Amino acid sequence: MTAAHCFPSRSASGVTVVLGLQSLQGSNPNMVSRSITTLIIHPSYNSRTSDNDIALLQLSSPVTLTSYITPVCLASTGSTFYSGINTWVTGWGDIGSGVSLPSPQTLQEVQVPIVGNRRCKCNYGASTINDNMVCAGLLEGGKDSCQGDSGGPLVIKQNGRWIQAGIVSFGRGCAEPNFPGVYSRVSQYQTWINAQITSNQPGFVTFTSTGTDSDLTVVCGRAFLNSRVLDGSSGVTAGQWPWMASLQKDGRHVCGGTLVSLDSVLSNADCFSNPPVPSDWTVVLGRLKQNGSNPFEVSLKVTNITLSNQTGSNVAVLRLSTTSPLNEYIQPICLDNGRTFPLGTTCWAAGWSSGRGGEEEVLQEFQTSMLECTRPTNDSFCTSTFTLAEGDSGGPLMCQQGGSWYQAAVLSFARRSLRKRRAAAVMEFEKLSQFEDFLVQTVGPFLPSTVNSSSFNPTSPTPPTTASTSTSTPDWHIHKKIYFYFRLIFHTFWNIISSEHRD
Repeated sequence: MTAAHCFPSRSASGVTVVLGLQSLQGSNPNMVSRSITTLIIHPSYNSRTSDNDIALLQLSSPVTLTSYITPVCLASTGSTFYSGINTWVTGWGDIGSGVSLPSPQTLQEVQVPIVGNRRCKCNYGASTINDNMVCAGLLEGGKDSCQGDSGGPLVIKQNGRWIQAGIVSFGRGCAEPNFPGVYSRVSQYQTWINAQITSNQPGFVTFTSTGTDSDLTVVCGRAFLNSRVLDGSSGVTAGQWPWMASLQKDGRHVCGGTLVSLDSVLSNADCFSNPPVPSDWTVVLGRLKQNGSNPFEVSLKVTNITLSNQTGSNVAVLRLSTTSPLNEYIQPICLDNGRTFPLGTTCWAAGWSSGRGGEEEVLQEFQTSMLECTRPTNDSFCTSTFTLAEGDSGGPLMCQQGGSWYQAAVLSFARRSLRKRRAAAVMEFEKLSQFEDFLVQTVGPFLPSTVNSSSFNPTSPTPPTTASTSTSTPDWHIHKKIYFYFRLIFHTFWNIISSEHRD
């Protein structure tokens, strides 16, 4: 694994990978070398913005692992790196701006603390740093990666294991005050990496920071492990619907729910007495089976339960005792605030109910589609029928739009069982958007569904395509300069154009 910008021609012809190397000059008895058979550059790599600056190299043949050659663990999706956590960077790059590593050019190491993205954006400009990047360095300067270190690792230690958190990407000069090094955030690429490496896959480890100082943008509706073609089968795999919550009372599943923010779960008001008793309830996230092993689940206490108070059906919001961790198996779903789901749109429901999902009572999914209601209505969705059981109450009716999953309605078995079956094969659910005011008051502002991190960004630097020293600046075209002057104040412009790759 390396940086995409190391291959400006998008070819690895003539490049050799050397492992077990200590010095660039002299004897290295533990080294082995391999040619490269395949270069895989991230499809969304943007050389202008340095976004998605990651590439994979397939070696011509396997290497034998030794005390001097061993794979590093990779930070998994959901890893958190809070400000001040110490990391290590290694490489054979310059030891200062324009100062080459002296003979015999022995591998160097430097310890640098994480600089949170919020602070890093203040230095480089808010639109230059995004969630695909992580920053590390001393704000007073003096320690940093430099030219020649590009593609190398930023690693961090947890429970005796070294985990790669970043890939050396770019920075302003080297070790300058207030401009930490910028690294590709490895944890953002677990799904992509595993899609490229189909056998002997890397070992991913979740690095967890203590505290609550996460400065990444939390977005909703992302199901990292739901990339397969949904074919209507009822069997579910771990992480497929990562917002699903099991609401438990006295250790028994009662209703379903959905994670809708870091500390709030949405369910059906019919699941609770009025007034509800929060201490009676536990929320389990990341669960697949009601009976059996669930290695990715977490159980959280409930501190408050608020019921909406509207005519007809009602929803409930459960406030969790602590914020939920986010990873491939636990993610919030987006809340519908009045979106249009055209007739025929394929949607899904999911839930647990006794007697379904085999002996382990595995989470079940049900495919349905939007239909025209048999009576005119602006406050309901109508769908084709699917089996709805008691334990499904509180779960979601969910539809995908623009790559994000939205909850269109909350399932209600109690109200459904009381209704007379209509001749038409439709089911009717009150639109979640009918509860928008209540949800904003109890949950807070709805999470955004996407982060626009791959589009052209006029404030981002154009790095040089050849090796450069830390004092060089990108060669801007005149028409781009004029455009930027209209968009930027001079101070921000100067900071941005001084950033460069660390080739």
